[in-house]
Amino acid sequence: MPWISILVALASAVGIYFLPDYHWWFLAILLLNLLFSLVFSKRYSPGALTICRLLVGALFIFSSFTKGVDPLGTKYKMLDYLSAYHMTWLNNLAMVLAVLMILAEFIVGFCLITKMLPRLAVLGATLLMLFFTFTTLFDALYNMVPDCGCFGTAIKMSNWQTFYKNLVIDTLLIPLIMNNKLLENKLGKGVQWLIAILFALAFLGFELYNYRHLPVVDFMDWKVGKQMSASSNEETKIYLTYKNKATGEKQEFLSPNYPWNDSVWMSEWEFVQQRMEGGTKFLGFSALDEDDNDVTDLILDTENLLMFTSHDLAKVTEKEWAKVKEITEEAGSRGYYVVWVVANEPEYVEQLREQYDFLYEVYYADALEIKPIVRSNPGLIWLDNGLVKDKWSSTDFKKVLKVL
Repeated sequence: MPWISILVALASAVGIYFLPDYHWWFLAILLLNLLFSLVFSKRYSPGALTICRLLVGALFIFSSFTKGVDPLGTKYKMLDYLSAYHMTWLNNLAMVLAVLMILAEFIVGFCLITKMLPRLAVLGATLLMLFFTFTTLFDALYNMVPDCGCFGTAIKMSNWQTFYKNLVIDTLLIPLIMNNKLLENKLGKGVQWLIAILFALAFLGFELYNYRHLPVVDFMDWKVGKQMSASSNEETKIYLTYKNKATGEKQEFLSPNYPWNDSVWMSEWEFVQQRMEGGTKFLGFSALDEDDNDVTDLILDTENLLMFTSHDLAKVTEKEWAKVKEITEEAGSRGYYVVWVVANEPEYVEQLREQYDFLYEVYYADALEIKPIVRSNPGLIWLDNGLVKDKWSSTDFKKVLKVL
C-alpha cells in the first residue's frame, strides 16, 4: 500500500506542471494521498522509507542550490515577503535571513540523503515544511507574493503549484516522521556532526562566493551568450499591477506609464505582479531617456555597449565610483559606448553628475527590471547588438579592462 502513495505522489508532481491554477479535484487527490500516507505510515518498508528519504533530501538539495547560486535574488524575494507580512522592521536582516534559510535547506537535504544525524534532519525538514506549507497556502489563497521563489529563478511556479508541490513533499515526509527511530547511521555522533558541519561550511562558502561575485550558474534571462533581440513584428506590452499598502486597492499600469519615479507614490504602493501581451521585444525590460523616449531598441541594437546598472545609486560606494570612472574613460577610448540604466529619479542623478563629474548617458527603468540584469549594485553588462558578451559584479570591476 505505501508504494501506491509514493507512486501517486510522483504522478502528482508531474501533474503540477500542467495545473498552475486552483483545481479542487487535484487538491482533493493530494490531501487524500497525504492522509493515506499518515494512516499507513507504519506499514512503510525500509525500501519505501529509503525512497521517501532520498526524494525529500534531493528536493531540499535542489531547492538550496537554485537559491544558493543566487542569494541576492533570494534576498529580494525575502524583502517581498517581509513587506507582504508587514515585517519591514526586519529588512536590514533580509540578506542574513536568506543565507541562513538556504543553508538550513541544504543541511537538511544533505543529512537526509547521507543519513547523517537522521532524526535531527527529519525534525529540521518537518519544521521547514510546516513553515513553507502554511506560507504557500496563504500565498495561494491571497496572492501575498506572486512568486515564492522556492526554486530561485530556475523554475517559475504559480502560488497554487507551489502549494501543491509542498503537499507532495509533506506526503513523502510523513512516513519519515512516523518512523524516524528506524533511521540509523552506524557512524558515531561526533563523526556525523563533523561531516555535517564541514559540508555546511563548504555550502556557506558557495553562497558567499555567489553573493560577492555573480551566480556560477545563471538562470536569469540576461545570461552570457544569450541574444536579447529588440526586433519584433508586434510590440510587447508590459502590464504592472501595484497594490496600495493602506487600502489594499490594486491598479494595473501599462509600463512605463506609471509613477515609478515618484518616491512618495512608490512608498505607498507595492508591486504585485507583471503580465505581458504582444510580441517578443524583450521580457520584462523597458528603458527610457530623460525625455521619456523608449531607448530599449537603442540599447539592444548597439555594438559594443557597456551598460552599468543600479537599482539604487545611493548604495554605490566612493571606491566603486572611482572604478566606474576608470572603466568608462578607458573603454571609451577603445570605442565602447557606455551608458547607465538606473531606477533613481533624474534629479538625484543630476546631483551625482556634479559630485562625481561623469558625462555618460543615463537611462531609466524600474528597479524590478534592473535587478535581474546583473546581480550586483552596481553591475556591468557588455552587449553587442543585443548579444550578452559578459557580465561583472562590482567586486570584479578590476577584471573588466583585462577582458575588453
